[in-house]
Amino acid sequence: MTMAPTTVKDLMTAGAACIGEDETLVQAARTMRDLDVGALPICGQGNRPTGMLTDRDIVVRCLADGGDPATAVAGQFADGKPVTIGADDGVEDALRIMTEHQVRRLPVIDGHELVGMLAQADIARAMPEQATGAVVEGISESQ
Repeated sequence: MTMAPTTVKDLMTAGAACIGEDETLVQAARTMRDLDVGALPICGQGNRPTGMLTDRDIVVRCLADGGDPATAVAGQFADGKPVTIGADDGVEDALRIMTEHQVRRLPVIDGHELVGMLAQADIARAMPEQATGAVVEGISESQ
């Protein structure tokens, strides 16, 4: 019998990439393309997350406003303290945080250092089929 994952580190994708605060949005877009992801944590000194950058941020908050992604840097889009989860925190805590903040991805930290990413899909894959719909619905609900 397989034990159900109980901590975030059991489900997270380890070794998550981040984009440096001083890197351009073009660099961020290329990293997203290469990793086939739609969001990256923005990291400052010591690999400490300072925000999240999404492909939508690049399009809506930069391009649509007439910005130049070759000169705009990721740090301009960091919103202070990002919503994160500790590697040793429980999966239930992650679900609560995702639902409260209406986010589908959480940077996973150990201390203050980025060690992975946890996505809604990671949790859904680990849950019994009947519970997956409730998880997706709770996180996707508009406030």
